[in-house]
Amino acid sequence: MGMSSLKLLKYVLFFFNLLFWFCGCCILGFGIYLLIHNNFGVLFHNLPSLTLGNALVIVGSIIMVVAFLGCMGSIKENKCLLMSFFVLLLIILLAEVTLAILLFVYEQKLSNYVAEGLNDSIRRYNSDNSTKAAWDSIQSFLQCCGVNNASDWGKAHPSSCPPYPEVQGCYAKAEQWFHSNFLYIGIITICVCVVEVLGMSFALTLNCQIDKTSQVLGL
Repeated sequence: MGMSSLKLLKYVLFFFNLLFWFCGCCILGFGIYLLIHNNFGVLFHNLPSLTLGNALVIVGSIIMVVAFLGCMGSIKENKCLLMSFFVLLLIILLAEVTLAILLFVYEQKLSNYVAEGLNDSIRRYNSDNSTKAAWDSIQSFLQCCGVNNASDWGKAHPSSCPPYPEVQGCYAKAEQWFHSNFLYIGIITICVCVVEVLGMSFALTLNCQIDKTSQVLGL
């Protein structure tokens, strides 16, 4: 692999990370927008920080930091930044695999916890504006009512519940949506993992090539 190949690999890795840096900016910006406007509110009062806005801010920030290291490491041919980029991607990949295993192992416990949290939030609907906003957003988006069915609300249904009879509960509707889109979710997850592995491979290859080029030039 000569100098021309080194330059090609360097710019491929640079533009690859630049694209992801912009994606990270968009995710971060959308997360901040949701935090400011608080459209989705809080559903789980035991975990008040567990909101869509916070999740997007964290994910966007991580993508921006990792992509920045990849950009600077490749364009400057800096081995320290490249190895930091490689290690961070490896940690993220291992964390994703660990999370997937934990979700699979504790699926039933997680389902029970979510159902309990949703039932608890229904009781807070009239006393907490954030919970009200969260439920109204979810019921309008999913066209559902209550956790299991409309009877969870008692006799007085919120205006965000669909007007037609025999409406599904939001928990069942969310599960149905997940199972119907499981293939697409799986494909996206695999693509993300492949992109991370490619990023690590490019970084490691460029790092090794910088060593070889330095030896050839006598540096």
